[in-house]
Amino acid sequence: MAYGDKRILMVCLGNICRSPMAEGILRHKAKLSGISVDIDSAGTADYHVGEEPDHRAIRCLKSHGIDISGLRARQFSRRDFDTFDMIYTMDASNHKNVLALANNDDQKNKVKMILNENNPGSDAPVPDPWPGGMDDFEAVYEMLSEACDEVIRKL
Repeated sequence: MAYGDKRILMVCLGNICRSPMAEGILRHKAKLSGISVDIDSAGTADYHVGEEPDHRAIRCLKSHGIDISGLRARQFSRRDFDTFDMIYTMDASNHKNVLALANNDDQKNKVKMILNENNPGSDAPVPDPWPGGMDDFEAVYEMLSEACDEVIRKL
């Protein structure tokens, strides 16, 4: 499979803040780079299935020229291991929950914490901006943008 044919999944808890932001950022950067890659997002919990991203996430990305208003939350499933080549998690809890659903080492090897892309081995979390304000969403945007730059570089 050529790198341009990769399928990437972003995963957080509810799929309304971090993972749809990561999906939107990576899609935008891939398009600007002329890279063909399928990108989706999901949450480990089912709290927000069918909902659009948090209005602050939508507003934050819109300020950077990225529209995620059409995305809808869904829950991560075991089928995602068959569908996606790379699964990026946002924090240790999401990482643990996704790995718990893996059936084998091949599936486990697909799962990586996203900030390890630009800070290898750090296992640093992307903080959940949900309880905060717009500054928190902007900080998450900056973290994810830098990590997605590295993902694009590797593609």
